[in-house]
Amino acid sequence: MEWRAFGPSYYLMADILLLGEAWGEVEERERRAFVGPTGHLLNQMLGTAGLRRIDCHATNVFNLRPPGNKIEALCCGIKDEHIEGYPPLIKGQYVRKEFTDELARLGDEILRCNPNLIVALGNTASWAMLGKTTIKNLRGTVHLSTHTVSGYKVLPTYHPAAIFRQYSLKPTTIMDLDKAKRESSTPLIHRPVRQIWIEPALEDLYEFDRRYIQPCERLSVDIETYRDCITCIGFAPREDIAIVIPFPGFQRARADYWPSLDTQHKVYQFVKEVLKRPVPKVFQNGLYDISFLLRTWGIGVGGVGHDTMLLHHALQPESLKSLAYLGSIYTSEGPWKQMRERVKTIKRED
Repeated sequence: MEWRAFGPSYYLMADILLLGEAWGEVEERERRAFVGPTGHLLNQMLGTAGLRRIDCHATNVFNLRPPGNKIEALCCGIKDEHIEGYPPLIKGQYVRKEFTDELARLGDEILRCNPNLIVALGNTASWAMLGKTTIKNLRGTVHLSTHTVSGYKVLPTYHPAAIFRQYSLKPTTIMDLDKAKRESSTPLIHRPVRQIWIEPALEDLYEFDRRYIQPCERLSVDIETYRDCITCIGFAPREDIAIVIPFPGFQRARADYWPSLDTQHKVYQFVKEVLKRPVPKVFQNGLYDISFLLRTWGIGVGGVGHDTMLLHHALQPESLKSLAYLGSIYTSEGPWKQMRERVKTIKRED
């Protein structure tokens, strides 16, 4: 950690830059970010996550206090008068051109601080760095900045002010800050390397079974459903390899993936045989999967072991428990739910 002077200002050369929205009453008086009640809450959460505020550089998208402390006061509904290249900050409301200098100042501050990680606290910070504002969907996953200054690693999470309005967000924010501590060691984004067999032939199933499933010590199982049909089932014998086995409805409703009913029956028998084996199996919301397999296909699952949803719920009973949420907390995966096209499959996890 070191301080460097740039003209009249001083910037902390830190691994983590905490990016907020705008000044509140106390911040306006002291002309610093996060020194009011939200700052005290942020400091507390940082400490719980094993971080020190003094080791982080804090700033805002807008170093000013919006009238009435309402960020929408900086916006207008006329697209021609907005900052070019940025989407609406609030539905139908664009940030006015007169605040372009604030983004220029922010970009300069980021470049001079040059952090390994920017923690985007809230929708406004995510809007400034990613051009996106749905913080509930963005939080917990590392992104690469595309706006203001591109190429920086960004981890969105909730703004402390949101926790004052909804206290149940606090545990999630602390877990995100704990992830920020891990991610701040490098400016690079490291995604897990996966090998996933998709759209396999029947022979691929037998080969995958021989090479990976039969020798495995634990098998992860997951199904996707549409109405009363199983559209696909996935087997993962290791964390770095998996296979997805399609069934009718995988590509579109009532579509047949397998070339014949005889082939489809052999695939069904293969799935049944694998599921009945005593090898320990891991599910996410397994009560749904196991009951659906029994009710729909008449397959009883052997060797049922752990359920990641229930294990997480035992550790964090106050938080969400969907697979996407668990992925955002425990893994370095990208936001896979946002990268895929809209599909007609559902599995209730909450």
